[in-house]
Amino acid sequence: MELQAQEGRLIAAAGLGRVLVATAVPVERDAVAAGLGAVSPGSDDAVLSTAGRSLDVIAVGVGPALAAASTASALTAAALKGTPYGLVVSAGIGGGFQPEAPVGSLVVADGIVAADLGAETEDGFLPVTELGFGTVRHQPPADLVRRAAESAGARTGAVLTVSTVTGTAARAAALRERHPTALAEAMEGFGVAEAAAAQGVPVLEIRAISNPVGPRDRAAWRIGDALAALTEGFGKLAPVLESWNRHDS
Repeated sequence: MELQAQEGRLIAAAGLGRVLVATAVPVERDAVAAGLGAVSPGSDDAVLSTAGRSLDVIAVGVGPALAAASTASALTAAALKGTPYGLVVSAGIGGGFQPEAPVGSLVVADGIVAADLGAETEDGFLPVTELGFGTVRHQPPADLVRRAAESAGARTGAVLTVSTVTGTAARAAALRERHPTALAEAMEGFGVAEAAAAQGVPVLEIRAISNPVGPRDRAAWRIGDALAALTEGFGKLAPVLESWNRHDS
């Protein structure tokens, strides 16, 4: 533990931040770990520290609230140890808007959007910002988005965070109408981003597409293919994430 703390202090002194990768569930965490050349410890809630790297991977739970709470706890614990994180990455599988984000592809978010945080009215949906509260969008560093997408061969666009997964064509169409640059939807990115923003840490979101956004068709899901894409993508992304410095942007 002391050796790990010393390593973190050396990284910080060199101007490079440690990276926290937050997935929803252990199977996603393990897919990311495999791309980083690490082996899962097998515990559902363990932080996986990758030997020789400055990346840690943790399963933070499903949904924006639990993801935010778990990410905030991990960031705070690291800061109190004197080994703070310099970047947080929300990662996992998700639904893709067709045909722009086909199953098996990777998406790097250029905007992390809370798509259903607001109020339904007779005139349609109002985001919480139009009610006079909070925010509904976090902007990852543009230079990091570009580097990550280029290295992994990923598409870039908005990734929507929803509390209820889309299951109808009508809702998919409504989301695309409100968010025309959206490529994917998932359930944790905005929560992770809120926790990172509260501590002044930049955030990135990366999703491997497992299914189309729209009517629920379990037969069309390709979770194995998406997890494999996540592993392959992080194998290519690791050098970019480790070398990126927020002052580069």
